[in-house]
Amino acid sequence: MTPLDNVSWVGKTFDDFLFRPQKGMAGSRRDISLASVLTGHISLELPIVSSNMDSVTGADMARAMAMEGGIGVIHRAMTIERQARKVAQIKRSQSAVINQPLCLPLGTTIQQARNFAHNHSITGILIETEPGSNILAGLLSQRDMPWNSDYDDQPVERFMTSFDRLVVDKPGISIEQASKILFEHRIERLPLVDAERRIHGLITRRDIFSLRERPYSSKDDKGHLLVAAAIGARGDYLDRSAALLEAGADCLFIDIAHGHSTVMEEAVERFRGRFGGVPLVCGNVATAEGARFMRDIGADAVKVGVGPGRGCRTRLETAAGVPQLQAIRETWKALGDSIPIMADGGIKTDKDIFLALVCGATTVMLGSALSGTDEAPGRVIEDPVTHTKKKIYRGMTSPEAVLESLYDPENAEATDAALDTPPEGQEIQVPYKGSVNDILHRVRGHLRSSVSYAGEATLQAARAKILSNPEKYLVPLSESSRRESYER
Repeated sequence: MTPLDNVSWVGKTFDDFLFRPQKGMAGSRRDISLASVLTGHISLELPIVSSNMDSVTGADMARAMAMEGGIGVIHRAMTIERQARKVAQIKRSQSAVINQPLCLPLGTTIQQARNFAHNHSITGILIETEPGSNILAGLLSQRDMPWNSDYDDQPVERFMTSFDRLVVDKPGISIEQASKILFEHRIERLPLVDAERRIHGLITRRDIFSLRERPYSSKDDKGHLLVAAAIGARGDYLDRSAALLEAGADCLFIDIAHGHSTVMEEAVERFRGRFGGVPLVCGNVATAEGARFMRDIGADAVKVGVGPGRGCRTRLETAAGVPQLQAIRETWKALGDSIPIMADGGIKTDKDIFLALVCGATTVMLGSALSGTDEAPGRVIEDPVTHTKKKIYRGMTSPEAVLESLYDPENAEATDAALDTPPEGQEIQVPYKGSVNDILHRVRGHLRSSVSYAGEATLQAARAKILSNPEKYLVPLSESSRRESYER
């Protein structure tokens, strides 16, 4: 084991420490930077990652996370095609310029167009002269579509705005100029076409507003939202990887319960042989040896946490695990900052996030904290007696998740995994919490306050200070001081 600091970390987790307040240096907490790294090539303005669980991260959650400066990991409990389609939806949304807007040809029926818009979560469709021609014939917006099903068999050209009535512009137009055109003509969309009417892109009013309102959102170099996706370590994981990367995924997660294993080693070797330097986060581990193993086999970041989450019963069923704050510190002592560390699980309050970050992690993955929100998959359940609202949160090895995967014949990878071991997760009900945006705004505010109490103006500075000399800043708690601090 890698030696730990003079602070006794053995058996310790988040409620076992406070940190000493320092002289505040920030003029305004609103100006405090929380920027951190996900991998060596991907940075986040909010170091929060939504968990790749089917009760946490689908397309809605991943989009919301990126808009707020974090990133979401699309879960893999679905077919390859469906997961890739969700990734593509996010990459097409909220961009300064949609470079490859979705199109349908003349002759498409209204019903087909309505289904197409629903499947791709869009409200406007460019109509091309014929399939694959990329020649603009018109635009069909949601308001153009008749509500009456009597028109479902009618062609789109009967209702679309034809090219000669459209406001269009040339490729390469600036966002500022596009904004003026959209306002002057009171339109929602500006197609970009060349002299031959070939489609080169689309700019929407909604996307421009989003860019201005959220300058901190997570975007790639083309202005598209960042999105990650999960793959397995066996079965069709290489085919899944290829489809997800083709759809635009910025980072992939190989996520298995016991990452420190030959299964992971073989999976990463095959992945690297086919996809080279694609950003890859691997997990989970909880020890110094496991962390070094992940770095040495080629992981770009390591996910730390065995059994601390609410949806996980690994410690109860197998006795395997390390208290989460000890695991974070131990892995950082082994790795330093050679590759980033993601703390996964055990977060109960916002102060836990800060402690995880200043004790070794560069990002924190949240599951149950986000699962009760509007953006998380699943329906809101209302208790008929208490009239309280809840949603379902479950570990991906819970009996319910395992049973569902067994009845999905198209998802062979998940079925094989489900049959391999008994369940080590559980399903619980969590309170309904409204929009995830409210939770992320709260987390952002509390993290900034923590940085201010640490006497710094950036999260990176606070982290560097405490990492280098934790015994100077961290206060181990007795049972009575723990009660004084955390029991209310």
